[in-house]
Amino acid sequence: MNNPKQFDPSQHIEITDITENTRGLLSRIESFFVRQKDRLIWVHAMMFVVFVALIFLPLFLSEPSEQAGPLDHFTEFANYAMWGLWFPLVLLSVVFTGRSWCGLLCPMGAASEWANKNGPQFAIPRWLKWQGTPIVSFILVTTLGQTVGVRDHPEAIALVFGGTLGMAILIGFFFGRNKRAWCRHACPIGLLLGVFSRVGAIQFTPKRPKPGCEGYTEKGICPTMIDITRKQESRHCIECFRCVNPKAKGGLALRARRPGLEIENIHDHNPNSAEVWFLFLGIGSALGGFLWLVLDLYQQWRLGVAGWFIDHELWWIGDAGPWWLMSVHPERREVFTWLDFIMIVGFMSLCAITLAAILWSMTALGAKLSDALSQSDHYPPLTLKQRMIEQGYQYAPVALISLVLGLGAELFEPLRLIGLNSTGISWAKGTLFVMSLLWSVFLGNKILARQGVAAYQRWLPLVPGIAGSSVIATLWWLALFN
Repeated sequence: MNNPKQFDPSQHIEITDITENTRGLLSRIESFFVRQKDRLIWVHAMMFVVFVALIFLPLFLSEPSEQAGPLDHFTEFANYAMWGLWFPLVLLSVVFTGRSWCGLLCPMGAASEWANKNGPQFAIPRWLKWQGTPIVSFILVTTLGQTVGVRDHPEAIALVFGGTLGMAILIGFFFGRNKRAWCRHACPIGLLLGVFSRVGAIQFTPKRPKPGCEGYTEKGICPTMIDITRKQESRHCIECFRCVNPKAKGGLALRARRPGLEIENIHDHNPNSAEVWFLFLGIGSALGGFLWLVLDLYQQWRLGVAGWFIDHELWWIGDAGPWWLMSVHPERREVFTWLDFIMIVGFMSLCAITLAAILWSMTALGAKLSDALSQSDHYPPLTLKQRMIEQGYQYAPVALISLVLGLGAELFEPLRLIGLNSTGISWAKGTLFVMSLLWSVFLGNKILARQGVAAYQRWLPLVPGIAGSSVIATLWWLALFN
């Protein structure tokens, strides 16, 4: 059998614009945002006011009744706005518009940038530039959200989201020079949206691209420090339109592409191990935040740990901790003790590590099979680590939909207005699960094709990826429908 034609990256051109009508629409969008760039500050100001009202105003209102709905009390409305609308819709938006939320609407990023204009503008430290910083940020915020009950108590919403807003302002005030160090290096949601923006249908592409990998530069117009002439990936682009000028020969241009195309060709778009580890660890941590609520196993472990402490007369384990670390709301019949705190943190950490180990093993196996079956001579040749990192991206769709269903479950409640009952809503969610699983398999197949595995042999290295995606889907199914 003849080997497939050797792949030449210089000859690889992605077809992005779909139709002439699409190009015309994108041109009009470009022109609109270029004209309105100076007015975006008022949009940011309005979003900041709305965000502050949603997270802090409920602290000063009376307690809503247990029967109150989003239209009956502002506290209930604020909770629904955060978890039923904002979070799931922002996650879904990346599939259609990339990180447009970050550049056009996000009040945290805008507040960080405003603070930077009045701060000392120190050099961005190395610890902040570390690629693991947003992973740690996401896991800490996710875990704290569970221990303080961020989905149930307005005080917890104020603590978690208000604290995150405060950190954004502080980091923006101290670090960077007219840049968004918070958005690039520390935002717990930024990395989440950045990874998933790679499946998006929108990208900003250099009109006159220069060769070489996408660079990092604190010079230039980009607030997230992208070397725009070498831009090759979507994850750091917040789509602020500052680098877009339809009349100029340089800068970036708005382009449409098939959803998932960047991951299909992830070899050409700076695959990054930090993003893969985020998928492995971050999604497991979020999953653990739901499983501890529904699994009998958690309750059995909790009783066993409590018994051990009692047997050793360590009575402090039954004391309530500080309000900023755990849920202490006797008026709502919920008081967490140090036992609850230790168990929740430990269980979420265990879920994150276990899922990461499973996905790492499956991806490593897929990479080894890909390496053994590859019939194409890449130059430079792909290492086993590179194959593994590239294949790690196949889990993006199933991870995205899992988070939408998990963290944005209330988004589906309006389906009752069209006659769907709980069973019908569960079927709708299950359909999305299956679609995301199939999409992950499709992306895995495309990645293997780029790694030089012949079509008739891809099924074998696809099996570990299918197994990994099935594990994610199964565990989320248990968390949401148990």
